[in-house]
Amino acid sequence: MRRLAPRACAMGLVALMLGGSAAPALAAPDDVALLQSYIGEWRGRGTLTGANVETVVCRLSLSQGNQNKVNYNGRCTLAGTQLSIAGTVAYIDESKRYEAAMSSNAMFNGLAIGQKRGGGLVFNLRERDQDEAGKELAITAQMKLTADAINVVFDVVYVDNGDSLRAEVPFSR
Repeated sequence: MRRLAPRACAMGLVALMLGGSAAPALAAPDDVALLQSYIGEWRGRGTLTGANVETVVCRLSLSQGNQNKVNYNGRCTLAGTQLSIAGTVAYIDESKRYEAAMSSNAMFNGLAIGQKRGGGLVFNLRERDQDEAGKELAITAQMKLTADAINVVFDVVYVDNGDSLRAEVPFSR
């Protein structure tokens, strides 16, 4: 298996830490309260498994945004690469779902859709992108937010040959 490029690793991690483009938010009080319950400082340490196993170290800060939205800023170190992300999470009444918008220094864009599960939220993302050499990547990610933890899992697969990487990063306050 060949070593995956740092940009592929970064794009996958961005995908898992939220993606997309959120519409204007008009949320019910319970939906706003659920989003706001995640405001604070989060730290995560996990593994990135591909040709090698590497440590991923992340920080994530969530703060009150405008119009019942929650803003986030994050930074991760993986495969010798620094990844920065920023964005907004909101409940969209029209769609009856949570959506996450983001931007990153890895130039990844996607749409993470969230739903209530149990007492928390689960965001799922599926995207296609390309690495630096133009090879097609299939990216899937899931982020589970519970009262005291955020657990992130993502997979990046090279479509042409099946080479892959997987990251799992548990966060706590």
